[in-house]
Amino acid sequence: MKRILLATTLTTALTAVLAPAARAQDAPFGTDADAAYAAELWSIMQELKLVGDGMIRSFPYEGTDPHGMMLETFYTSATIGGHTGDLLVKRNFGPEGVERDQVLSDPGTHLGAITVMYRREAGYDADNQNWFWVKYLPDGTLDKAPNGMRLAGRVAKGADTGCIACHSGTDDYIFTTDHLMQ
Repeated sequence: MKRILLATTLTTALTAVLAPAARAQDAPFGTDADAAYAAELWSIMQELKLVGDGMIRSFPYEGTDPHGMMLETFYTSATIGGHTGDLLVKRNFGPEGVERDQVLSDPGTHLGAITVMYRREAGYDADNQNWFWVKYLPDGTLDKAPNGMRLAGRVAKGADTGCIACHSGTDDYIFTTDHLMQ
């Protein structure tokens, strides 16, 4: 009986140790590969002057949660690893109550995050039109969910809330324009 109890205890302990690693490997987003791809994407966006020092500015418009109370949105294309895809960059300004003039006069103080959709190669995530999702902090580091998951890749795939769940509510996954076609 003691051997069975010990074997059960060891199995439970090993499962507790190994399960998080298995879950991280099987996660639909936030993997090391997702983080590396997001870093490459950030670098391309710097070259395009969409992020970082000397970035292109536009006239902010009123936004809403979860993105921000004031937004700037840019649509273009970018090439990563030989694949050219649609690129949407949204600068998210806050806090609640921030006004357009405040953002225009001091955008760096009010920039909370940069959320991005990039259409990857066919087969990346056919269920969701091959969009790669990422949320950066203003300095280019990846933002994290409350549970510590990095917000890059197939963010919240299969969940009831999150990037994919919200954006899948429209045919092209884009709320602000109809100019991008699949």
